[in-house]
Amino acid sequence: MKEWQIMNLNRLPLLALIFLAPPAWSFDLTLKNSPVQVFFSPRGGCTEAIVATVGAARKSILVQAYTFTSAPIAGALKAAHDRGVDVRILLDKSQETEHYSSETFLLHAAIPTWIDRVHAIAHNKVMVIDGETVITGSFNFTKAAEEHNAENLMVIKDHNLAALYADNWESHRQHSQACPVAAP
Repeated sequence: MKEWQIMNLNRLPLLALIFLAPPAWSFDLTLKNSPVQVFFSPRGGCTEAIVATVGAARKSILVQAYTFTSAPIAGALKAAHDRGVDVRILLDKSQETEHYSSETFLLHAAIPTWIDRVHAIAHNKVMVIDGETVITGSFNFTKAAEEHNAENLMVIKDHNLAALYADNWESHRQHSQACPVAAP
């Protein structure tokens, strides 16, 4: 065997560790006694579940959204913000040029909003409410997702899961660009 072949063979265990290691954001979590509501669209009540959960928020709402054009959800977030709930939003960069994006509405409501431009797409559909409830699934925050698409949504009440999602939200906020707040 040639020397370069031996050196490459010696690196195999290291390469195996690199490629077989779980991703940095992988967690094992067992949820016990955590209520979960499950919704399916089209017309399965996903938007209503989000609006109701946002409406019950008392302290904070973190949002990560790939597409966000739902007027009822944007309205519920504004209402929460108006009653003193700390609402913060991360959007995919596509929302800057989307014709019907809620970005402008949210900025006019003075809700802090950031754009995640680091990733090819920031394909999240997540809300963390009061550090204890997670809303997630394939459901985009759009009218089409509610009325036409085959989507799913879960509302999970578990503070440990919420903490993981909140930490992930914050890690993305750190590399995202804040949107300037629109003048009233």
